[in-house]
Amino acid sequence: MLRRAALFAPLLALPLLAAIPARADVPVGAVEILSGPNAAYGIAIKSGLELALEEVNKKGVLGGQKIALTVEDSAGNKDQAINAARKLIGRDKVVTIIGPTLSNEMFAVGPVTNERRIPTIGTSTTATGITDIGPFIFRTSLPESDVIPVTLKKAQARGVKTIALMYANDDAFSKSGFDVMQAAAQKLGLNIVAIESFGSKDSDFSAQLTKIKGLKPDAVGISALVEPVSGVLLQARQLGFGKETQFIGGNGSNSPKLGEIAGAAADGLIVGSPWFIGKPDEVNQAFVKAFRAKFNKDPDQFAAQAYDCMFIVAAAIDRAGAADPEKIRDALLKTSFSGVMGPFTFTPGRDPASTEGVVVLEMQGGKFGIAK
Repeated sequence: MLRRAALFAPLLALPLLAAIPARADVPVGAVEILSGPNAAYGIAIKSGLELALEEVNKKGVLGGQKIALTVEDSAGNKDQAINAARKLIGRDKVVTIIGPTLSNEMFAVGPVTNERRIPTIGTSTTATGITDIGPFIFRTSLPESDVIPVTLKKAQARGVKTIALMYANDDAFSKSGFDVMQAAAQKLGLNIVAIESFGSKDSDFSAQLTKIKGLKPDAVGISALVEPVSGVLLQARQLGFGKETQFIGGNGSNSPKLGEIAGAAADGLIVGSPWFIGKPDEVNQAFVKAFRAKFNKDPDQFAAQAYDCMFIVAAAIDRAGAADPEKIRDALLKTSFSGVMGPFTFTPGRDPASTEGVVVLEMQGGKFGIAK
């Protein structure tokens, strides 16, 4: 035994080699609404992110590392969204956060992530002032101020001269959309005959609609999320609003769920959008085909914006040369990307630079098509 020990003594004296670690994933987080009345938005975003991630991870980033995506449910609650972001930063050590879904959530989460110097990219946050939160806050979604004026111009071209405005007064997104709608209507010279508000969880809009009906406006603009917009349309039809009244929605109306909930009552509503499923270019049609194959349904604007965002994040990580939040932030500012939304760059203020792709859609038979 001593002889064998002596034989192996030189080997035993050598220092043990450290185990070679497996190549680490790059942790990226997302905070989205996956439950509750506004889950349609968050689920679409999550689906778009996951579809893009499959393609991103075939090549990888930083020489072959994979992106590990962790998605937390905010349920549309600001406190839950803040806790989700803190969990992603503290527990998962994410280098970037995508989301949260709604503007009022971003106004709560943004100061937290900006203080921690984590790049945070909203794909559906369209309220005024989002990127003013701080230098680490970005968005890939066109603000309402770029989209709503295009929609109102279409309504005016159809003969609209008078308009009533309705909005949810208890969330930042809806209030901001109303402010933009009011300013755009005034700039176009439309006569605003009434302004009515409601709560985002209200189900009875009859008092507001009865007042508006008596004023006989050419159009009614609604700034709210899809659930209350659907309720307004259903009650408006019950009260006798016909096709002669042009209904106009903000970004919250741009969801297939509008047709699912309101049915024929939504027919004729127009809304501006930076994306349309029928865009004929090869990149978009490949995305639509892949989305249908994976999820057995059509993508919407929110899925498309999220799909592009994942590629934008992956390219920024590569340009940064490291899984370092500050370097990724600097790399994001140099984004030059062309995806399903079309050509994309950030302004120095971290907003989308181009508004060329805005189209006006019209709901008919439960689906959106290009407004004539």
